[in-house]
Amino acid sequence: MLQILYIVAFSVLLLFAIGNLVRSMISLSHREVEVVRKPIRSLHPELLDSKGQVIDEPLLVVKPLDVEDVRSRLDALYESSPGADYSL
Repeated sequence: MLQILYIVAFSVLLLFAIGNLVRSMISLSHREVEVVRKPIRSLHPELLDSKGQVIDEPLLVVKPLDVEDVRSRLDALYESSPGADYSL
């Protein structure tokens, strides 16, 4: 008898979960349609130059570094930090 009660309870919870999932998917699909229809009114300020024109240059530049160079820079930062004794 107890097993039947568990099966019924979890079946009800399953139906609530599936109903909630379907409502969320429908809500998201309606939002996506609204977002697609809205025109872009403004751009992020970092994408514009001083005249308000869209910049046409890479926003992220990564310079390749040697592992030893990075280690030496980190060691220099570690050793120059004030007020702490790092000896183990």
